Amino acid sequence: MSRENAGGDADKEGHVRLAVAGRPRTWLTVFNLVLTLALLVSLVLQLMPLEVLFIIGFAVALLVNHPRWEDQQALLDRHGKNVVLVTTMIFAAGVLTGVLTETKMIDEMAKTLVSVIPASLGGHLPGIVAVTGMPLSLALTPDAYYFGVLPVLSETAQGFGTERAEIARAAILGQMTTGFPLSPLTASTFILVGMTGVQLGEHQRFIFGWAFGTTLVMSAAAMLTGVVPL
Repeated sequence: MSRENAGGDADKEGHVRLAVAGRPRTWLTVFNLVLTLALLVSLVLQLMPLEVLFIIGFAVALLVNHPRWEDQQALLDRHGKNVVLVTTMIFAAGVLTGVLTETKMIDEMAKTLVSVIPASLGGHLPGIVAVTGMPLSLALTPDAYYFGVLPVLSETAQGFGTERAEIARAAILGQMTTGFPLSPLTASTFILVGMTGVQLGEHQRFIFGWAFGTTLVMSAAAMLTGVVPL
């Protein structure tokens, strides 16, 4: 065998070994699946507080999937900034909601909207929210829409004799289909596209039509079944 052929075979064997080493081991995949199912069951049964369950699940998954300290540190360095950003946004949204509620600003904004919206459209507010909630959660960011705008809409609906739960059901239709997966101002979106190596613009162009169409179908089904009044 020539030296060139021998070198080529060695390179091929090396690539094969790297490819096999890079694949997730079967037992590890099974373990992660079992751990995820156990976490979901524990959440449903409320065996522990939600935050405690997630801390325990994260610690176990990290130790098993990345037993070396160097790998754990690299993983935390890679995703730590995004996690802090998401946490900060959640706390900020809670502060905003608390300020709007305790200062009675929501009540005053709702009264203003009631005076502006024609009485003929007041009864159709849930249907309007179901349709407009999709683009608004994308344009305003989901946190701003659901924590800032939605409380005002629910108070406004009460002025027309509509229950808050109907507005909540209508607004939630666009939450996981258009708002969160597509908004450029949602930190979790950047975590997902970063982990998959996909550009945000490509992700938005590809999924927007499917997401918007899915939400329209969901809204139509909710209105036909009476879950969301027309």
